[in-house]
Amino acid sequence: MKSHRSAQKAAVHRKTGNALFFLAMLMALCVLSLLKARCFSAPLGRSLPAADAQEHAEMERSKGSATAAAESEAEAAGNRAICFETSKRSDVCEAQGDIRIHGSGHTIFLDPSITDREWKTRPYCRKHDPLAMENVKEWAMRPFPGGDVPPLCTANYSVPALVFSIGGFTGNLFHDFTDVIVPLFVSSYRFNGEVRFVIADAKPWWVSKFALILRRLSKYDVIDARSEEAEAVRCFPRVVVGLSFHKELGVDSSRTPTGYSAADFKAMLREAYGLERKTAAPAGDEWDIRRKPPRLLIISRRKTRAFLNERGMADMAASLGFDVRTAEPESVTDLAKLARLVNSADVMLGVHGAGLTNLVFLPAGAVLIQVVPMGGLEWLARDTFGRPAPEMEIEYMQYVIQEDESTLTEQYPKEHPVLKDPLAIQRQGWSAMSKIYLDNQNVRPHLGRLRNTLIEAIKHLPHARHQS
Repeated sequence: MKSHRSAQKAAVHRKTGNALFFLAMLMALCVLSLLKARCFSAPLGRSLPAADAQEHAEMERSKGSATAAAESEAEAAGNRAICFETSKRSDVCEAQGDIRIHGSGHTIFLDPSITDREWKTRPYCRKHDPLAMENVKEWAMRPFPGGDVPPLCTANYSVPALVFSIGGFTGNLFHDFTDVIVPLFVSSYRFNGEVRFVIADAKPWWVSKFALILRRLSKYDVIDARSEEAEAVRCFPRVVVGLSFHKELGVDSSRTPTGYSAADFKAMLREAYGLERKTAAPAGDEWDIRRKPPRLLIISRRKTRAFLNERGMADMAASLGFDVRTAEPESVTDLAKLARLVNSADVMLGVHGAGLTNLVFLPAGAVLIQVVPMGGLEWLARDTFGRPAPEMEIEYMQYVIQEDESTLTEQYPKEHPVLKDPLAIQRQGWSAMSKIYLDNQNVRPHLGRLRNTLIEAIKHLPHARHQS
């Protein structure tokens, strides 16, 4: 009997323990649910629930008010921020007042009323890329030395100064434009030429190559900071340090002071180089036998990603009625001459590479055909030239190299990952990918396939649209 009662008590204790255990688990789950709702209310790809969204918005407004108040207090105390991140690739610093630039020392002295602290920046639009920034010197912006006489001006100017670097990856035409020329347009066009460029990490050949563009954007001679004498101090009423980057070879008109766009950028280039054609529309009556046929410009390469059947390509295109020209941008030192040749083209064809940057000189309505090397590089082709083309008013097409059109088949066994699994090679990083697919591959497009692509390109031209 006693043992039976003990068993009953044990059973009751077990039930009670189990109930308490499940109750504790339930409470824990409730707590976790509440924490999740508070801390992880907006997973990637999902929207906030209405109540949480309102709370989140109120928190952001509160945070913004606090930030604005802090900035207001900082400004009152002379701590106003003068440097800002304008994109993930660019920082810009700006100040107005008594500005003294000591170019040889990469230092800009400011009146203490502007700021009471030192700011440092590297004025090149690739701050996310350590390799590029190795070639860009740092500039310091600091208040006049306390109690000391500020550096004496050796030259005075009445227009703003725009300080930028041409270190980094300049020398490659794509980087010349996407890292410097387009951001320079974005940052300087608002001044209508009333701005003086102070170029850091200057390369005389680069300044000479792009002189016509520099003269179009500024009415004044550039200042080479690298060649400044040690005692030279140039004084300005305003300074902007660094260029603002928007997107690859592109201008976001919603972010420019007066709404200027890529169309204005192309207009600037036409004026700088005296380019005749604004559009690819043919001149004269369509029945005039003197009317010029559409022109195809083939961008040649010699070292890598070269066309191995370029002569056959040209003959085939001529049979379609094209006036065929070829150009090798890497060997051309006269950019103005190359710009005029590109502007005369209706269709430009080339393998992915810096030479396709010349699309900036094509007339509106022209067609760009990018030949994409084998290796799953469609994403690279799209990001560098595919996306910028429509903004430049260019019709974009691409021709993707197949396995039997690539010389990689002569270098690797049939089942090698280079041929069968390019994504596996890409996962090894940029260095491994570029060494194989960009630096060690030539191409031989099938003339039949390419012919169909060129026929399609003709349909996109204003020549064809006018006839229809």
